[in-house]
Amino acid sequence: MIRRPSSRQITLGLALAALALVLALRAPAYFSVENLGDMFLSNAPLLVIALGATLVIIAGDIDISVGSIYAIAGVAAGAAAKVVAPHAAVLVALAVACGVGATAGVLNGALVAYGGAPSIVVTLATMVALREGLRWVTGGGWVDDLPVDFQWLGFPQTIYPIVLGVVVLLVLVLLAWGLRHVNAGRMIFAVGSSPAAARLAAIDVAAVRFWVFVLAGALTGLGAVLNAVRFNQIPSNSGLGLEMKVIAAVVVGGTAITGGRGTLAGTVLGLVLLGAIGPALTFLGLSAYWERAVEGAIILVAVAIEAGGHLETGRWLSSTHA
Repeated sequence: MIRRPSSRQITLGLALAALALVLALRAPAYFSVENLGDMFLSNAPLLVIALGATLVIIAGDIDISVGSIYAIAGVAAGAAAKVVAPHAAVLVALAVACGVGATAGVLNGALVAYGGAPSIVVTLATMVALREGLRWVTGGGWVDDLPVDFQWLGFPQTIYPIVLGVVVLLVLVLLAWGLRHVNAGRMIFAVGSSPAAARLAAIDVAAVRFWVFVLAGALTGLGAVLNAVRFNQIPSNSGLGLEMKVIAAVVVGGTAITGGRGTLAGTVLGLVLLGAIGPALTFLGLSAYWERAVEGAIILVAVAIEAGGHLETGRWLSSTHA
């Protein structure tokens, strides 16, 4: 059974079409192969991270520490790749990055699910603590002299975009299938919709909340490696502001910030729109500093639309019971 696009997805599609039309008329160079290729390489790793964040938000929580986890995972992957045999650099880097990300997810998940602390407070604290800890360990230095086999995951540079696309598509398909056909996936929606009702249905709410943080952390580590292999150095201050773009993509894509509702397809469209804005501003001759302001405005509009929907639903329920 094929689902029809939601109203939010249709709106995003129309917004992308309008943006494309403006760019086609005002800045046709935006659609050059080089620019589109750079945009894909920059945003595909972020999509992997945003997919993990979607699961956390559907479960009714939020993770604003993804930027710090991203930085630590990237540095750890690069450092590990330098100390192993060249032919094993990629596999070790992937394992280390995903392991570091998952470990950070364990910390967040344990404090939220079993410690009872609000997720925004926990992840704000870990965002600062992890970032400052990384700065202390590295002294602000970058990881350089990376092995050749680490670059582009060991593939030729011309082949890497295809490999990247396959990896991202595989993650997307597996998560989408799991959300729809696996009990654990359906439990995420149940917990986000109503934790109390989920408990009555014999769902271990704490375990669900814990494991979505772990999975999101592992996906953040994967995204960090997919981005790091494009360069010959890994900065220790990478990922600054990443949480804004990731959360914006999820919320704009139609995932309810209060949990219980959302789609991965919506997140894809949301990230495509946000990923197109920065380069579009540059090609249109506007300052790239407006990108953050536009992202914030888009989040506010999306939240306002959702709040309006809840208000109308509340009025309808009141009228039916009057």
